[in-house]
Amino acid sequence: MHRSASRLTRILACAAVPVMLVVAGCSSDSGGKSDADGSSSSPSTSPTPTVTPAKYSGLPDACDTIGAKTVGSLVPKVKNKGGTSGKSSDIETRGSCSWNGLDDKGVKGSQYRWLDVSLMRYDSDATLGSGAKRAGEYYAKEVAGAQGTAGAKSLKSVATAGIGDQATLVTYTLKKTDEDFAYATVVARAENVVITLTYNGAGYAGAKSPSSADLTKDAEKAAKEAVTAIAAGSADAPGAGESSKAPSESAKAS
Repeated sequence: MHRSASRLTRILACAAVPVMLVVAGCSSDSGGKSDADGSSSSPSTSPTPTVTPAKYSGLPDACDTIGAKTVGSLVPKVKNKGGTSGKSSDIETRGSCSWNGLDDKGVKGSQYRWLDVSLMRYDSDATLGSGAKRAGEYYAKEVAGAQGTAGAKSLKSVATAGIGDQATLVTYTLKKTDEDFAYATVVARAENVVITLTYNGAGYAGAKSPSSADLTKDAEKAAKEAVTAIAAGSADAPGAGESSKAPSESAKAS
């Protein structure tokens, strides 16, 4: 009997071993499944948004965007042929320049002319959009600003072809210093740069003031020169300055 009992004990002990192994195996599989479900894995990250790189990574000097010959033609007796630069805290992003002159003809009267050009450049930004898109938004604001000039009369606004990627001409008359000034403003966008050119004039001492139509041709010619200068004087560097943020307003000469 003692021998039979010992044998039975050994048989039961051996039979218990596979059961323990099966239990251990199930426990191990459970842990692996938990990992597969992601309970112990690191969270996934979303891909960084990409935008089209801005075409122009810099700006030329605003006073160099209009040729001396054109300035001399549009602004007779110009005070400063080289132009007067507007203040800018970032010349790679914005700039402006203006010219003015009074052609005094004595008893025949005088003619006053004023020309101004402003430049605003936008970089591409992953959160704000491409430079061209951001420039397009600013372009719309500049057009609206010209159209909303306080006191403007006989205001007309038309899309203009052949000046950058898009352009709008705004003409009107405005009473200043007891004289009727005629205005022609061209707002143009060249890729990620917006050019706002304003040309105005008036006659003094009995001289007839120019009409907005008289100023339009010259203003459009000067705007085309500015667009050409952007392409020639700005470095084409795709991807440059993608994280930069341009200010919301341009610095214009007073």
